[in-house]
Amino acid sequence: MFSARRPSQHTLNEFLARSTTRSLSYGDAGLLRRVEAAALVETTSVIGQGREDFDRAKAALKSWRQFELGWVTLLPPAAPIEPGVVVAVCIRHLGFWSLNGARIVDRAESSEAFGYTYGTLTNHAESGEELFEVRIDATTSEVVYRICATATPQAALAKMGGPIVRVLQARFRRDSAAALRRAVRG
Repeated sequence: MFSARRPSQHTLNEFLARSTTRSLSYGDAGLLRRVEAAALVETTSVIGQGREDFDRAKAALKSWRQFELGWVTLLPPAAPIEPGVVVAVCIRHLGFWSLNGARIVDRAESSEAFGYTYGTLTNHAESGEELFEVRIDATTSEVVYRICATATPQAALAKMGGPIVRVLQARFRRDSAAALRRAVRG
């Protein structure tokens, strides 16, 4: 959904409610595991050092802090990180707003890593999956934030604005890493 003005809270709530009945835009979950490496966009950033930073990074990722960018809003803001949970992402870009539905399709946690994947719904401008993960390196103790995604344009505006969409996606990856780094440093 695209709009010239920021959607009202009522519109956001209605969009989120309608999103719960939407299906994934690409078929079965697990797309990141099925596509060839050439179709993936992956970014990693060191955001901390040591176990305390890793624990803060996990807490930040569980709280969706990677979406606290000023130009992106996630609804509901305290959505639990569990498969099946639906979220809406509201983005301000190039003077207009877009509203996009997604569903958490996977979650993984160990003593060295935490992450989850969401898949786009049929009311998202793109079609694909995106993994958000933090991990502590056993050798160096570096805390690394990783985004791995695959997506193709679904909405007509996303198809027409392909190069601009890629620039916005790169901006999100960069700003998202900076947001998590701020959260870790507290």
